[in-house]
Amino acid sequence: MNKAELIEQMTSKTGAASKAEAGRWVDTFVDLVIATLKKGDEVAIAGFGTFLVKNRAARTGRNPKTGATISIAATKVPKFKAGKGFKDAVK
Repeated sequence: MNKAELIEQMTSKTGAASKAEAGRWVDTFVDLVIATLKKGDEVAIAGFGTFLVKNRAARTGRNPKTGATISIAATKVPKFKAGKGFKDAVK
């Protein structure tokens, strides 16, 4: 399912919302999750899961073209941890 299909499903499930309004809901949710993660906080939705930021340590790697050793800087990456209810529903 892509974003357009998600918006279509949200519109049909709620009945009252237009596609434009459902699109704003999806965009607002994504914006709020991103803003919260940028602050270093996490977003936990009971029964669904948790969005959080993990620190990836600096490490060495290899350039696949030349085989030369390179250093890869430390970085922060977004993660999603599925909740028990979500995992059970997918089984």
